[in-house]
Amino acid sequence: MWQSHKQRVVSTSSAESELRSLSEGLKEGIWIKRVADETYTKIESPLKLYCDNKAALSMALNPVKHSRTKHVNVDRHFIKEKVEDGIICLSYIPTKLQLADILTKGLLEDIFEGFVCKVDMMSIYDPT
Repeated sequence: MWQSHKQRVVSTSSAESELRSLSEGLKEGIWIKRVADETYTKIESPLKLYCDNKAALSMALNPVKHSRTKHVNVDRHFIKEKVEDGIICLSYIPTKLQLADILTKGLLEDIFEGFVCKVDMMSIYDPT
């Protein structure tokens, strides 16, 4: 579910913003899995959620509280609970391989073309 919207809370760091995005992505994944279950479609479990921010991953998986992360406890506990239940698997992916960037960032032409090939998009202006 690709969408862009204004966040309700101001993030003070990129890791905090990424953690909030992980939480939202997890909610979408759970919703999609429930819809698939209702239509008797099998989805491989655990769901795989990729993040290109190591700090956000460590905040999500580390139970230690820090003074800088006290305001993201709800998102952090939600993610950690789902990881412990085996519903989700969090993985690090380098920024260079983050396919979602094609929809969210201005990329250099060669990186953009590589991502376009990976998602099997084609130009409507190319002669067929």
